[in-house]
Amino acid sequence: MNRIVRRMPPDAEAAAALREWVEQADSLLDVSALDLSQVDLSGADLAMALLTQTVLRGAKLVGTDLYRAHLEGAVLDGADLSGASLVKVELDEASLRDATLDEADLGSTQLWAVDARSARFRAAKFHGASLIDVRLEGADLTDASVRETSLKAVLDEHTVVQGLSGTLFGPTVIDRAGARREINGLELERWLNSRGAKVRVLNPRSEDITYYAKFSEGYSRSNPQGIVRRRMVDGVAHDEAFTRNLRWEPTEYLRLYQLGHNEVDHAEISETEAVAFIEEVTKGNA
Repeated sequence: MNRIVRRMPPDAEAAAALREWVEQADSLLDVSALDLSQVDLSGADLAMALLTQTVLRGAKLVGTDLYRAHLEGAVLDGADLSGASLVKVELDEASLRDATLDEADLGSTQLWAVDARSARFRAAKFHGASLIDVRLEGADLTDASVRETSLKAVLDEHTVVQGLSGTLFGPTVIDRAGARREINGLELERWLNSRGAKVRVLNPRSEDITYYAKFSEGYSRSNPQGIVRRRMVDGVAHDEAFTRNLRWEPTEYLRLYQLGHNEVDHAEISETEAVAFIEEVTKGNA
């Protein structure tokens, strides 16, 4: 595991935490809520690292492995993540303003309420990623690729999509001088492709979705401990669970169950039953 810190941050507490991490070869990096501004962790192995609400303003993370790292609420403004692996990273409510993510891999990454205005994603991969309420005004997506990607983001006339290719789901909000309008389907496809993209906007049908209730001891199909769904898009399965964040998020539950790694059982339920469960959970958290 690569634990080389090429440049320590000015903040003494953050620097001390990094030194301890370097010395303890079997520990995960936990620098949650610390100020790592200007740090250089290029090429480091930060898989599964805890960076929740960490300040990484101006940080250098070129080629860094951030697989499954937690970056919820992190500040990455002006950071350089070129060539970094952000596969399955949690980036909810993070700030990526003016950040550089050229050729970064954001496969199956979760981005909810992320501010990525003027960020650069040239040749980045968003395969299976979920961008929900992400601000991409002025962002550069030149030659980026999408594959069954949820692009429920905000774009404007300054968002560069030249060479953007693949398949995605809308709807997307287009901001024109402060006036916002939501578009989807062929209209979204034409808007993107007229600006140099080569994308296809997918429209999954409700019958392509199968819902399951999860239950173990003390639970039942009518009183499940949770629900999951499988969406089939062009023959590709996308599994999601309705989480305590009150939204659908990617899950490996069904795949692990098929491999015999899960003790929690499940049963197929109707869309009506799934909606009833979601309404009950949402009401309980209101």
